[in-house]
Amino acid sequence: MKYASFLGCTLPSRAHNYEASARLVGNKFGIELVDIFDFNCCGLPLKSAHFETYLAIAADNLAIAEAKGLPLVVFCNGCFGALSEANEHLKHNAKDRKMVNELLKPLGKEFNQGVKIIHFSRVLYEDVGIQRIKEEIVRDLKGIRIAPHYGCHYFRPGEVHENDENPKNPTSLDMLIEVTGATSISYEDMLQCCASPVLGTSEKIAVRIGKKKLDHIKAAGADLMVIHCPLCSIMYDQYQPTIEKQFNVEYKIPVLYYTQLLGLAMDFDPTELGLKKNKVKVNDLLAKIENIS
Repeated sequence: MKYASFLGCTLPSRAHNYEASARLVGNKFGIELVDIFDFNCCGLPLKSAHFETYLAIAADNLAIAEAKGLPLVVFCNGCFGALSEANEHLKHNAKDRKMVNELLKPLGKEFNQGVKIIHFSRVLYEDVGIQRIKEEIVRDLKGIRIAPHYGCHYFRPGEVHENDENPKNPTSLDMLIEVTGATSISYEDMLQCCASPVLGTSEKIAVRIGKKKLDHIKAAGADLMVIHCPLCSIMYDQYQPTIEKQFNVEYKIPVLYYTQLLGLAMDFDPTELGLKKNKVKVNDLLAKIENIS
């Protein structure tokens, strides 16, 4: 299974633990990630400010992947949504396709039919499959209660993603969690936005939204939260101490990327999975896992 790897902006700068754990578990399943150093920003930050510029930036990346003849695997939900929407829009809008290709021509690039775009979690869910993953589980995480956070762009808007996920009732991340033996729990406002995109405009509003979800997760009795997006990690892992201090509350809810959780169940070393880079300490969680294994 070979894919062009789109890391985006946040993974290389703030989410080394996500990339390290994804490569580690991916290698185990024969997932070959082809690094392409010509990729740029996905264009998402400009989508609301100047749609044509966003399309051109996204098309540049899509044209690179198309020329390589490889499906494009994406790790960030924001990048996944931005590239998927641009890909679908340009395939069906001749005027905008002509516009971006005029901009790409001097660079020796061209957007034609677009590419298959898939989130890394869906590579695991669809291309590897639950049964294959189950065969590699070494540590049964039975007794661990996990709050999943899907994130907004993992399955929305549904019409641009090539999967049968129900945006109102998604199940793929729950199934990926439960194959480890852990219990995926539901909680109030589970499908709400993490609010990290609001941080650049109003930190006050963003942390209030983040606090609300952490309150619900704590009330549900979760041992940890599982995500699969570096932007969501900024809100719930990196900003969790800020929220605790600002509102005089205590959560201490570890926030793991799914690939880190899966890596623990596959008995990879926590250091190799980048768990020391997680902001919220995971020592108590690791001790609990050790006791049940």
